[in-house]
Amino acid sequence: MRASLPGEPSSSSAVPSTVPAALAATALRRPDREALVDGDVRLTWSQLHDQVQTLARFFLTEGVRPGDRVAVQAPNTWHWVVSALGALSLGATLIPVSTRFTGHEALDVLTRSRASALVVADEFLGVDRLAELREAGLLAEGSGSGPSTILRVPMPGRETRDGIAWSEIARRAEGVPVEKAEVHTEAVRPDQISDVLFTSGTTGRSKGVMSAHEQALDIAAAWAGHAGLTEHDRYLVINPFFHSFGYKAGILACVVSGATILPLSVFDVEQALRLIERERITVLPGAPTLYRSILDHPSRADHDLSSLRVAVTGAASVPVALVEEMRRELSFDSVLTAYGLTEAVMATMCRPGDDPTVVARTCGRATAGFEIRIDSASGEVLLRGPNVMRGYLDDPVATRETIDADGWLHTGDIGTLDRNGYLTITDRLKDMYICGGFNVYPAEVEQALAHLEGVGESAVIGVPDERLGEVGKAFIVPRPGVTLRVQDVLAFCKSRLAGYKVPRQVEFRTELPRNASGKVLKTELRAASHR
Repeated sequence: MRASLPGEPSSSSAVPSTVPAALAATALRRPDREALVDGDVRLTWSQLHDQVQTLARFFLTEGVRPGDRVAVQAPNTWHWVVSALGALSLGATLIPVSTRFTGHEALDVLTRSRASALVVADEFLGVDRLAELREAGLLAEGSGSGPSTILRVPMPGRETRDGIAWSEIARRAEGVPVEKAEVHTEAVRPDQISDVLFTSGTTGRSKGVMSAHEQALDIAAAWAGHAGLTEHDRYLVINPFFHSFGYKAGILACVVSGATILPLSVFDVEQALRLIERERITVLPGAPTLYRSILDHPSRADHDLSSLRVAVTGAASVPVALVEEMRRELSFDSVLTAYGLTEAVMATMCRPGDDPTVVARTCGRATAGFEIRIDSASGEVLLRGPNVMRGYLDDPVATRETIDADGWLHTGDIGTLDRNGYLTITDRLKDMYICGGFNVYPAEVEQALAHLEGVGESAVIGVPDERLGEVGKAFIVPRPGVTLRVQDVLAFCKSRLAGYKVPRQVEFRTELPRNASGKVLKTELRAASHR
């Protein structure tokens, strides 16, 4: 574990070096304080620890062993928290799977991670994810493919028939003594891989980012320290748990600080306002659009939001006026911005007391042991430190391309550092854009479009959007003699891609602009779209 840097919180040095040890320590220190609140479910830290231990015993009963991989594809609920911590307490590796993925996308993650168990939501918001996985080819009769254990998370929608019901956990766990589970928990090592988070790459194929227990906790402790999280805080986690922010800066930050976790499965402004008032929420991170929607909601004045204390945002440009309005109208004492990526989670963060202009125009300064430098030739932001990922799963070539021989992680973002060490992101070397807080890689969308009959060529860029920050615009060159319609393109994308990846605009062209080497000039496409 790193030593604290000057001016940084020192709490991380006292945090245990494995997730199960951190949970046990918090449960011992604060057994009767609320740990997790989700609707009618209210668990103290002692009760959460017991639930996690029971789930670890259940996994053992089902044949899951330390080092195996447990995938979770479910919305933000208390079940996700217990599932993730249960897998980590056993010494298994957690594989979060996006609930926005189609069956084909989720299948790719499950297959490449070789998951031994899958925790999956019953039908939710009209989507039966297990049925989609089967349609995509997973778990086909007689195929022998897929996880050997499927545990279902109960949802308000129709119950899925396959797999093991959540209500069966306690009964099945009886086959494994508590002492046996504890042996596995105590054997978890700080340098052991805790999780693999899949993120899309510029090649269009997702990469599995590997992190160790000590890294996940160090990041969480740094985040909690800068936000000033304590056992008295109540944290409304809207960022999806399958995302590094919701999982590490959400669940794990609460585990190390003792703050109460309040998950929200679907963001609805009115519901969020009611929760803030009823549960006295103090910490509310999210994309800038989240705060804008709260500020503009007609019933905002009808709710008591005075408990709000800390906001952490990023993922898009943040107007200075928004920061000032959040402090003035939503009672936030601290509005902070941060910068990170899955390969590093959180590299920079503003500090309480920073001027609104600094908060809006920069991403803060280095944290969690990171060094930052700007490549003199390209302007690319480079990161180095103990919390850089351990590498991409089963992809040493991509790992070497991303982390150089001197240990510098090449982020693909262009930025500047001021004399105080504050980072400002100015552009991207890669074509990635951010839609509603989620990274979208055009190459992945372009690969999907290549499978649509009649598409000769395509190029996708991000264009400004008032609500989501950026949305996709697809430029398509149809094959000779083929007529494509916008609705056909969008329908095809919706069947293959998560919603945030689906382009919102489609423009047909006879050709795409290219340079002398034949590369598509996306700068020209962006310029034409902004005119």
